[in-house]
Amino acid sequence: MPTPVAKRPPSPRAAGLRRALAGGAAALALLQAGAALALEVGDTVRLPALQLLDGRTVPASQWAGKPVVIEVWASWCPFCALQNPRLQKLYDATRGTPLQVLAISIDKTPAEAAAYLKKHGYTFPAALETPALRAVVGPRKGLPELYVLDAHGRVVQKEVGEMLDDDVAALARYARP
Repeated sequence: MPTPVAKRPPSPRAAGLRRALAGGAAALALLQAGAALALEVGDTVRLPALQLLDGRTVPASQWAGKPVVIEVWASWCPFCALQNPRLQKLYDATRGTPLQVLAISIDKTPAEAAAYLKKHGYTFPAALETPALRAVVGPRKGLPELYVLDAHGRVVQKEVGEMLDDDVAALARYARP
């Protein structure tokens, strides 16, 4: 019968390296899984502070406790060009209510998005997509994409693709408590 050989405990350096590698692999797996998830109905999110295209800075507290309609769009998107006038009408119709409107442009530069907004006379709050916003919304499935968050930050509606006049106008129902 062979004599049992006692296993030597790993050196502190080797044990630390194993823990670091295991922790790093777990963190990478979580990061990759999170990056692949798009925002869906039922998810809860918190919008970050934003720099709007008009230069204003909006603190995260601006969005807290209020319903928010978020549209992800681009100046080169033909379906966004059809939906943005409807979003402007919604914004105008719900001013003075708790409902907030936020348009997130995926244009390459703020100048492109700002020029588009100015050319069309849009006054709804708009920001360029940032890593912080991308982390909240996740990958897109199409353009435009529209999300409605309730006052608790829960996604209560998601639309991918152009919405018709009546459908966008109906979003005003979220302005009522």
